[in-house]
Order: sequence, then C-alpha cells, then structure tokens
Amino acid sequence: MTQVLAARAGKVTPEMEAVAAREKVDVEFIRAGVASGTIVILRNKNRELLHPCGIGQGLKIKVNALIGTSSDREDLEMEKRKIAVAENAGCDTFMDLSTGGDIDGMRDITLGEAGVPVGSVPIYQAAIESIEKRGSIVAMTEDDMFAAVEKQAAAGIDFMAIHSALNFDVLKPLQSRGRVANVVSRGGAFLTGWMLHNQKENPFYAKFDRLLAILKKYDVTLSVGDAIRPGAIADSLDGAQLQGMSIAGELVDRAREEGVQVMIEGPGHVPLHHVEATMMLQKRLCSGAPYFILGTLATDIAPGYDHITGAIGGAIAGAASADFLCYVTPAEHLGLPTEDDVKEGVMAVRIAAHAADIARGNKQALEKDLQMARARVALDIDRQIELSINPEKSRQALEKSTGDHHCAVCGKNCAARAAAEYFGITQGGEN
Repeated sequence: MTQVLAARAGKVTPEMEAVAAREKVDVEFIRAGVASGTIVILRNKNRELLHPCGIGQGLKIKVNALIGTSSDREDLEMEKRKIAVAENAGCDTFMDLSTGGDIDGMRDITLGEAGVPVGSVPIYQAAIESIEKRGSIVAMTEDDMFAAVEKQAAAGIDFMAIHSALNFDVLKPLQSRGRVANVVSRGGAFLTGWMLHNQKENPFYAKFDRLLAILKKYDVTLSVGDAIRPGAIADSLDGAQLQGMSIAGELVDRAREEGVQVMIEGPGHVPLHHVEATMMLQKRLCSGAPYFILGTLATDIAPGYDHITGAIGGAIAGAASADFLCYVTPAEHLGLPTEDDVKEGVMAVRIAAHAADIARGNKQALEKDLQMARARVALDIDRQIELSINPEKSRQALEKSTGDHHCAVCGKNCAARAAAEYFGITQGGEN
C-alpha cells in the first residue's frame, strides 16, 4: 500500500511518524496532507531510509543537491565526495543526473552513500543507452523509456523527474511564436527531438497510466518535469510555459486518483515580478501539489554567481508557496561543479529556504533566529556558532577576532555590549 492509500484509509505509517517528529507537528497533520496530496513523503518501498523526507504545505522548505557523471567527466570518487560535502552542508535530498560512464554504478553509489532520499531522471539513461545500442536518441523505443523507469524504481530511487506534461499542444506555441531559449531542459530536449523525428506523442504523456503503474508498484513519488521551463527571463510566463502548467494540473489529478504521490517541477529563469504570480498560478492549477523549484534565477547575467541569483529568486519563490528548492552552484552555465561549488550551492539555497520559512511563519525557523539574536545580545559566542548555518565558517572567523567581545568591527565600542549594560542584560542573556 502506498503512502497515499494508507493515509486515505486513515492509517499512520512509520514514515508519517518520522516526518511529523522532524517537523514538530502532529502526525495527523501529516496524514491528512498526504491523503489530500498537499504533502508527499519521499521514500521508495524497496529502500531502507532512516530519514524519509516530507515536502509540502505547512512543512519546512527542503533543499535538493545534484550529483552525477557525464560524458565529459566520470569521476566516481569525486561524486562520492560531493555527496558527503552536500549532505554535511545540510541538503535534504539528492538527484543523480548521470549521463555518462557507468550510470548504473553511479546510481548504486548514490543510493549507498546518501542518507537522504534520492531522485533521478530516467529519460537520461534511456537516451544515452539508445545512443550506445541504436545509434541515436531518436531511435529510442517506448519500451526503452519505460524500462529505464522500472529499472531505477526497482533499484530504490525515491522520486523521479519525468517530463509527462509535454505533448504536441505544448510544442505548438514554441513553433509558432518561438522564444529566446527554446528548450533548456535536457530531458525535455531529448523527448522533443524524439517526438518531432518520429511524429509520435510523448509516451510519458500518451501512456501515463503505464507510468503510474510502475511508480505505484514501488511508491516512487512522481515529479512532473518542467520540459519547457523558461531558460531566459524573457521567456517567463509565455504561452508554452502556461500550456505546460495546465497539462501538469491534469496529470496531478490522474496521479492522485491512482494513489501515486506527485509534485510539480517549475522554472527556471524568472524575473522577480513574475515569481509570485508563477507560484500561485501553478499551485492553483495543480490543486496545491508540492512545488519543486529549479532556481528560480532572477537574472541571466551572473555566470559564476548564479548560486546568488538562484537564492534571491528561490527565497521569493519559497515565500510565495514553493516547497522544495533545487540548488544552483557557481558553476551553472559555465561547467561541471566541484566539491566547493556544491557546498556553496547548498549553503546559498539553505539561506534562501530559511528566509522563506520565516516569511511563511514556520515556528522552527522563527525560533532559531530568535535564539541567534539573543545569543548575540548576550555575547554568547559558542551559542552563535552552534546556531550558525555554517558553524565551521563562523568558528574560523571568530578565532581570528581579537578582544573578549569577538567583534572586529565595533572594537571597544560594541553596540551589543553597551545596550546589554544599559538594559541590564547579563552574559547569559537573562534580565
């Protein structure tokens, strides 16, 4: 029985209990959210996972990190290090986006090393294997595509990005009116090329029931991939994107009817004045399904700093109802990320998620900021380090400071100390 079907039957699963404990909410809140589809729990029934991840309405915003090999770099040891770096930095999930080398081996490593849920994009493996076996991506068969889904689900993948909301109706606005950056989604590009070459409908759309049967079998959460997300802010909220949003809403209803957990992937490059409208529109069209944001990137001109542009957009998206933020590293648009890039990406998006949690009134986030403020007033350095989003970096900086107040800016004229003395606040923060 899937999480959805159990929830609808009034049953509380161990996964629901684990999520409720982590989120510090009543387990009935989690059960009701899973039953309605506003919360998903990422956990393949074939995988042992100590910490299932809950995503959705009323929960803290979660952070995803990306790893995987490519045809340009197959360094399994580096990817293993990146998994450790990202998890230590506080990511909540991984997606293995491998498109080169030993894809099955990389997936085994990811599932074995990661202590958090793992996602994938099965069309990547189907496409690469089609090149190897059949000579081209467009030579893929429908069975090839569904076989990749089955293989990865059986291996233990917890959630899958599958570009089901892509059909010929979505492609028409692209062909008739065009856009600056046509299709920037790799999976979307693979399927678009296959559809146009073979003049056949996208199998993941046309045979959606076949897809749902596989996902239901393993209780894999479907993440409806955004195949035509805007890859430039000039394309935000164009006809193709709106058409895809509408179809995604239809698929959410069908997945829920079959007892399959489902969330929606979203843009992309989005100017700040479009972010709230995009979030609210997608939530309305998809009946409150959790929203997984790829960014959003607030500007196109910041290569090398896109972890910052992504954090800016991600914070606003989260405040406006996005539930799940995918990191962007400094290497975005430039090359493959290193371990340092991965850490910077996770930290930037964690800050965005926390800022959005505060805006949404999350009690855990608000309490943590309150405790940090009190620690600063009380000059409690150890507590400040403990509460910091990156304790290691805070500790290193404080070790370089001079004086007993640990503030290189104020010197002897410490504002916090002067205020504390005036208002009678002691070192321990008590009045």
